[in-house]
Amino acid sequence: MNAYETLLKEAAGRPFAAIVGWPVEHSRSPALHGFWLKQHAIKGHYGRLPVEPKRAALEELVAFLRRTPNARGCNLTLPHKIEIMPLLDRIDPLAKHIGAVNTVIKQADGTLEGRNSDGFGFLEALRYNAPHWSAASGPVVVLGAGGAARAIVATLANAGVPELRLLNRTKSTAVDLGVAFTPADGRQIVVDNWDDRSQALAGVTLLVNTTSLGQKGQPPLDLDLSRLPRSAVVYDIVYVPLETALLAAARGRGNRCVDGLGMLLHQGRVGFEAWFGVKVDVSADQRRAVAADLGV
Repeated sequence: MNAYETLLKEAAGRPFAAIVGWPVEHSRSPALHGFWLKQHAIKGHYGRLPVEPKRAALEELVAFLRRTPNARGCNLTLPHKIEIMPLLDRIDPLAKHIGAVNTVIKQADGTLEGRNSDGFGFLEALRYNAPHWSAASGPVVVLGAGGAARAIVATLANAGVPELRLLNRTKSTAVDLGVAFTPADGRQIVVDNWDDRSQALAGVTLLVNTTSLGQKGQPPLDLDLSRLPRSAVVYDIVYVPLETALLAAARGRGNRCVDGLGMLLHQGRVGFEAWFGVKVDVSADQRRAVAADLGV
């Protein structure tokens, strides 16, 4: 039985969506969406679908979604967020601006639309956990320039941050990101050298780590926080572990901290509401359930 047959068997005729990636076993999205399905007594299913990073495999995925009556769409994780875009019927303007898709919605006519809810999830979790923070209040530092950073930088620029400071281990990637999302109104995106990351923290209101540094199994993030104002918010989108060394150090000096689980939970709302037709909110009970699924 292949992955598609397994998913169809699990769905048992119910409307379904799935997280698509390679690998995909680590994803906590089934726990996230499963909570909402149970909470709202929806006869639906959310599963996992491993899809190899090959164009033919993505074409097979798209054909499967189109031809399967009870398929509602999918979420996309690495490495498919960019490569799937030419295969979809429509790309939402925000996703097109970001240059990546993390959610596919099957419309009533069977066509497939790509959206990006990463920026929405990032900002909603920030507003929930640090309601005092304002985009207009001052400079923001973003570490990293990968797929998640694209959505976050675009979101922060759109929100009105007056100055963004980007730092990435490969500087040219950060330069490309800065060029892509520099606002037309004269606000700045400054690209600093990775070795100067600690100095770049002076005067900022928000520090965001989008790199994998500090994640379980990855090297630590070496960052001196002494120049970071104690009023600044520190946001690490890593959620394994929930309390990274960066967050522990920031919390120890009095900074407000935001972990990566909130972004994961909030970004899921966009797809769920489109697939299953029910408006949902993130709750403390759901957070505890997904955290338990993470083993924390």
